[in-house]
Amino acid sequence: MRILYPGSFDPLTLGHLDLIERASILFGEVVVAVLSNPQKAPTFNLEERIHHISNSTSHLKKVEVISFDGLTVTCAREQKVDLILRGLRALSDFEYELQIAHTNRTLSPEFETIFLASSAHQSFLSSSVVKEVARFGGEVRHMVPEAVAKDLLRLFNSALT
Repeated sequence: MRILYPGSFDPLTLGHLDLIERASILFGEVVVAVLSNPQKAPTFNLEERIHHISNSTSHLKKVEVISFDGLTVTCAREQKVDLILRGLRALSDFEYELQIAHTNRTLSPEFETIFLASSAHQSFLSSSVVKEVARFGGEVRHMVPEAVAKDLLRLFNSALT
């Protein structure tokens, strides 16, 4: 079975990585689809985000990292996946994610969305929280893969000088 895990991954967190690892066990092939959204100014460019994910998932055999723009269901169709994966950290995520799942279903009824709850010790993690902590010089090594932590440190230290 092939599953699509779409997102901006700006930056990749250990919560994202946990879902990718668990999905690879549960579903087999995982396509991590990094959204290229020209309307947003990401902290890391598309190539850097793909690089972070590829390096952080190199120990997994059936993970592919791609970029996409436009609709998730279009990407899902192009990638010939069976399911779409979304992560849930807290109850507050559920309303938004359910709305997206229903919208995707109305656009392409052939795609089901599967929700995986984050691990309890990572339920506080979000990319925006990680960036905020890093921006003010806080420790993020327990929130993101090592290479991402180094790049955040480099990025925000150079912004301070």
